Amino acid sequence: MHPGFIAWWRTGSSASGDQSQPSVSSCGGVRSGCKTGHGGWFASHGRHGEFGIRRPLRYMAWHLDLTEEQISRLAVILDELRTERAQGDVDDRRARSAFAEVLEAASFDEAKVKDVAQIRVRSAEQLRDAVVRALGRTHELLTPEQRTKLAHMLRTGSLTI
Repeated sequence: MHPGFIAWWRTGSSASGDQSQPSVSSCGGVRSGCKTGHGGWFASHGRHGEFGIRRPLRYMAWHLDLTEEQISRLAVILDELRTERAQGDVDDRRARSAFAEVLEAASFDEAKVKDVAQIRVRSAEQLRDAVVRALGRTHELLTPEQRTKLAHMLRTGSLTI
């Protein structure tokens, strides 16, 4: 491996050479007590991934200073949301497969396409309802100060829903 690459990787530089944000190695992330927002390996899903269970839970527990009871209740909330997202992925794969079958047929069946498209609509509505429930339960769970911190994390993009 090229020594220049290793030096680049250790500094945590981006492809553009941006040195403004320290890497996990220089900041230590959450494990070392860094609260700079980088999150280290705890936050890797919080920025670009799904609102899953393990890493977002740790990330939120750390940044919001959650109690043990809050952590366990939030784990249930996030797990239910993760399950609903997974079901949405399954529905999407079924819809794509059904669309492909319609396209392979000798004649185009518009009614079947509309039925398949309705699967996607129902799935999106179920996910919307799950997010609303999760936000409501999370709102009840957190203190006003914690809600303010969570709102800031959502606004800045350090956590996504």
